[in-house]
Amino acid sequence: MLPFTVPPRSALLVVDMQYDFMPGGALAVAGGDEIIEPVNECIRTFYSQDARVVLTQDWHPKAHASFASSHPRKKPYDPVENIAGIEPILWPDHCIQGSKGAMIHERVDTVHSHLLLRKGYRPSIDSYSAFVENDKSTRTGLAGYLKENNILRIFICGLAFDYCVYYSAIDALRAGFEPVVFTDLTRAVNFPEGRHDIVKTELEEVGCEIRRFKV
Repeated sequence: MLPFTVPPRSALLVVDMQYDFMPGGALAVAGGDEIIEPVNECIRTFYSQDARVVLTQDWHPKAHASFASSHPRKKPYDPVENIAGIEPILWPDHCIQGSKGAMIHERVDTVHSHLLLRKGYRPSIDSYSAFVENDKSTRTGLAGYLKENNILRIFICGLAFDYCVYYSAIDALRAGFEPVVFTDLTRAVNFPEGRHDIVKTELEEVGCEIRRFKV
């Protein structure tokens, strides 16, 4: 018996499973490495049932505007305001194009996927969401790809729950898809403290389904 039956017209979105988001990375998410094998099982489950599998990859140029090092007297995790496309906070330098930290972790099953989407490569605009960059107008093209493939429901996992997974789910909903987040296949930055719970509540309130891959 299959561990999970994929509904028709579904896709799996695997967000930013990169070295810099793993323990020891420049922007480490606690427990990020713990979900690699369960995510792999999920990837293979969706692929084996002819569902589309999309991986995303943060791909920042050096001196990206979201890095605290690009702003005088600023430190990582400082709040930032009035910089369109960058808010709400500044980050350590991470996922720099061509660096080891930007690579998808070698243990992640990339073979059973259909598309690798790079985001955050414009120097002055960050891109948490896999659908729309942080200026709220620049589209990544993912929605068009999924609609061309007749996708309705999008299952989301990866890193980090309270930023890139969250914004991807919100924008999936706005684009007319039905987002589902696998909570056992993601981990959170949880900064500021308590953000994980705030984000989870908001996703539920706007109609995003929150469930586990392994029931």
